[in-house]
Amino acid sequence: MTTHWTPDSWQQKLAQQQPIYEDPQEVQATLETLGKLPPLVTAWEVDRLRKQLADAAAGNAFVLQGGDCSESFDDCNAASILRKLKVLIQMSLVLICRSHQKVIRIGRIAGQYAKPRSAHMETRDGVELPSYRGDIVNRSGFTEKDRRPNPDLLLRAYERSALTINYIRALSEGGFADLHHPENWDLEFVRNTPGSRKYQELLERLSDAIRFMEVVSEAELEQLTRVDFFTSHEGLHLLFEQAVTRTDQRKRGSYNLSTHLPWIGDRTRAIDGAHVEYFRGIRNPIGMKIGPSMAADELLDLIRVLNPENEPGRLTLIHRFGAEQIGAHLPQLADSVHRAGLNVLWSCDPMHGNTQATRSGIKTRSFDDITAEIISAFRIHHEAGTRLSGIHLELTGEDVTECLGGPANLTEVDLQRDYRSQVDPRLNYEQAMEIAFLIAEQMK
Repeated sequence: MTTHWTPDSWQQKLAQQQPIYEDPQEVQATLETLGKLPPLVTAWEVDRLRKQLADAAAGNAFVLQGGDCSESFDDCNAASILRKLKVLIQMSLVLICRSHQKVIRIGRIAGQYAKPRSAHMETRDGVELPSYRGDIVNRSGFTEKDRRPNPDLLLRAYERSALTINYIRALSEGGFADLHHPENWDLEFVRNTPGSRKYQELLERLSDAIRFMEVVSEAELEQLTRVDFFTSHEGLHLLFEQAVTRTDQRKRGSYNLSTHLPWIGDRTRAIDGAHVEYFRGIRNPIGMKIGPSMAADELLDLIRVLNPENEPGRLTLIHRFGAEQIGAHLPQLADSVHRAGLNVLWSCDPMHGNTQATRSGIKTRSFDDITAEIISAFRIHHEAGTRLSGIHLELTGEDVTECLGGPANLTEVDLQRDYRSQVDPRLNYEQAMEIAFLIAEQMK
């Protein structure tokens, strides 16, 4: 690994999972336009998150990271964004109240438009077309026009990310997150579910405590009127990530200012690959997914490349093994990192390792497998002398039926009722809230 780095030095490496565009000049013109647009986040916000992640790694906070598997341009609307924010705020409140720890809220939102695929081409009824790689690359419809990688979609992704972040900021700062008015977070379709009733009971106890504190202090607790909410996405499309990389005004280095926390996927984490080359040079806190194919020596080498100064808060390891394999892989990795004295934040992604297909070919996940992996992750980290300090979930605030089981005991038949995801299945509100209560108990 060379020491010299520039935002485009990744182009000298092998880049996996990149789209193939027909017209290089069209791509270059789009990137030049993108590079002139204002950043979506600030370096000050990024640095604030990095400090908070360092606190979480030290055991003083917990990271709740969640959102869509793959965002859709069509879902960039007020109602959809609001529902995602509501479920994450409700989940964070459960964690805070039950575990008595601070929670760092990070959405898979405002930029999660690119997805890795297992094959470059897809065949249906004898017709072969490029695979759908997320709305930043092409569209999900199965026509030549839809599946053509279109550079103009890079600008559309930037615009919708900007609209989403602007709305989230307005809500977070403008009173929506005020603990004095939790009625703002109600989701109309879940008021009589078991999870909702548990949540309402918790909320009543919290409201009583807030009223008591304000009576004895003779003042309103202003710090309860807003929340920090950060954004994240997989930094998969490297031409886009390069175009939104900026030099900090304070001359402290280069930041990816399209998001607060980008992460490297399990399919693109080759130590000599383009993604690791790009990520090693940006100042953002970064994440890296690790799956069953990761060896202990390889992980240690990657950590040293991505966090050469061993800074707390710089690197989050997001493990995704699956309920059946976590016991065979995580103990050795956690022990090796612990013995090497490397500063990382451990987070669990219990979604991707538990993907399965039903008899009819529908992609789904079992709620029981998801919860089993979470419980195993807490136990294994405890036994290894490390700490599980985060959770990484694919979820939605919509009343979808995409994952089996959960409080409503969804079956294969139920999946056909309201399955909306174009890529991977997500937890619905009830399932997400049940997991929030489970995590809170494990944290205690």
